[in-house]
Amino acid sequence: MEPIPRESLDWSVRLFVYRYIVDYERPPTFAETADALHVDPYEARIAFERLHDCHALFLEPGTVSVRMAHPFSGVRTPFRVHTGGHTYWANCAWDTLGIPAVLAGDATIDGVCSDDQEAVQLSVKNQRVHGQEVLVHFALPFRRWYEDLILT
Repeated sequence: MEPIPRESLDWSVRLFVYRYIVDYERPPTFAETADALHVDPYEARIAFERLHDCHALFLEPGTVSVRMAHPFSGVRTPFRVHTGGHTYWANCAWDTLGIPAVLAGDATIDGVCSDDQEAVQLSVKNQRVHGQEVLVHFALPFRRWYEDLILT
């Protein structure tokens, strides 16, 4: 089998990760990715790491597990988005709106305010947000998010 050029492999891996999340509500492992793309697991692992380095994916620190494929979260969070018969975890309040935008669909959003733990429910219908009025606060300005992407 002819090896896939590195850049092409990286973007094939990224596309596979997103499609897998949409279908299975969780990111694939690098081994699942290697199997699906018919590449050596080592090559898939290195592609995950390169995608992390260029901020195309965010890996769980110290691992090769996808923690974030924006706007999707690979771990449970206080933010869930129900759309198209699926439930996805979002990384933050901002990403709860990104999921219905990426999937071009209506959604119900369940979240929790970080300051008082109050439940928040919103919906997106026809590309418009409905529900209670809320304010989203970001701990760091955008230019500093990668200093600690998990905190942000």
